[in-house]
Order: sequence, then structure tokens, then C-alpha cells
Amino acid sequence: MDLRQMEVVVAVADAGGFTAAARRLNVVQSAVSGTVRALERELGTPLFTRTTHRVGLTPAGEAFVPAARQALRAAELAREAVDAAKGELRGRVTVGTMQGVWANLHHALAALRAEHPRVLVQLRQEAVTDIRQALREGTVDLAVVALDRQQQRGLVTRLLAREEMVLVASPRRSLTAEGTVHLADIAELPQVEFTPGWAIRDAADRAFRAAGVERATTFEVNDIVAASELVRADLGVCIMPPTVAHRFPDLTTYRFARHAPSWKVMVVRPPGEPPAAVAALLRHIT
Repeated sequence: MDLRQMEVVVAVADAGGFTAAARRLNVVQSAVSGTVRALERELGTPLFTRTTHRVGLTPAGEAFVPAARQALRAAELAREAVDAAKGELRGRVTVGTMQGVWANLHHALAALRAEHPRVLVQLRQEAVTDIRQALREGTVDLAVVALDRQQQRGLVTRLLAREEMVLVASPRRSLTAEGTVHLADIAELPQVEFTPGWAIRDAADRAFRAAGVERATTFEVNDIVAASELVRADLGVCIMPPTVAHRFPDLTTYRFARHAPSWKVMVVRPPGEPPAAVAALLRHIT
């Protein structure tokens, strides 16, 4: 068994098929199939189920792929360590993030690029639960996200910002002259909500529960720009972090008088000493 075989198996698992994996690896499909068959013979068990319409992992494949990812990452870290010893910082850093926290990242990424141009940064934008799982599996090196206390367990965290969220509405919808609202005031208004599992949605749900207020969801979206367009059309109001609401200056912003939904944006990573490239990015983030 060698690293190339592991790379091919992981590519097939990620791409969902042999042809797509071949395109990703820039090789012919027969080379991918042959590599997988050879490894399966060596292991004495199939790693994939093959049907006319799809390719899936067998139980053996489900066990093999995470271990292969770790082995590939370990080999990559070994190469990075040698480069660092030669005074050349290079490598790859995979950063998990979610919509709404980009403002905490772009300055750090620009500074890292200027200081270490040979470090490649890959961004993965996903739901919080998926990012946390990726951190545990080692497919994400660090993340800038909003986690609740339970989600932080087993991770190294550093607080970047705490934000009390605001309500955004169309200028055509005048809610109050004071610029503040109560959750009970907006419960009967059409709500533009984010998908369950989004940190913004989770914070709003907690705030309404704490205030003992029920509200009805009119629209449910998974994109901040789509939410702003619905609000701009006066089809509903939406709860957002102020750093997100500031991107839409044509909308009217209201603060919450009590029980404001809030989140804590933090940088999180697995425990242990981070690789040199990850440590360099962490310095710029924090």
C-alpha cells in the first residue's frame, strides 16, 4: 500500500465515482479503476460497491477512507516540516467558515499571502455541524465559526468577537421611531429565517425561547444575499449579525431592547501543536 493508492481511493470517495475522480486527478478512468482494484486485492476486501448508477463505500471503505486521509495529511505535514527547516514556509491550510463571519478572515488571509506566498489556503463554507465534524476528522485545519458551549468540547478555541444581532427591515416598513424593537413586537411579522443548523438561526431560536415568544417562519433561505433581497422587497424582516447587516446599508436596522440574539465568533482548531502554516495563519487571525 502506498500514498498514491490512498489518494486515489479518497478521490473516488469524495467525487462519488471513478470517472469524476479521474478528472480530479487528471488521469484516465482505467488507471483509477486499476489502482482501486489492486488495493482491494491487497486488502482482501472491496472498498466500494459498484452499481450502474452510483459508487458507494462498503463498511471496509468507510473505515479505510478516514485513516487514509490522516495518512495523506501526515505525509503532507512531513514535507512542510522539511520546508520549514530550510526556511521556506509552504503547504496547505484548509479553513472552515460559515456565512456571516467573512469579515473576521479576509485581512488575515491577505496578510498571510503577503508574508508566505507559497502557503495555499483552501476555504470550506459549510454548516457549523459539518465544520465541527471536519475538524474532528482532520479534513479542516482550523475554523472561524460561532459555536455554542457544547460544540466547543474537544477543541482549542479563542474568542474573536461577540455580537448582539439586529433586525433588518425594508425602509417601507416603519417599525418604531426609537430604533429598538422587542421580540414580541416582531413575532407576528413575516420572518425571513436561515436554515436550521445555521448559527444565526440557532441564536435567534434561543432568544425567542428565552423570551417565551413564538413566531412563524415565512421564508427559509440558506444564503445571506437571498435573505436581504426578500427583506428589500418588504416580504419579511430578518435577524442578522450587525457585521452582516452593514453590508446592506439600504435596509433599516433595529436593535433589540431585550433578549437580543447573540453569537460568539471564535477561531477553533483540534488540540495539539498546529503545523507551521496553520500557526502562521492563526497569528494573523488573532
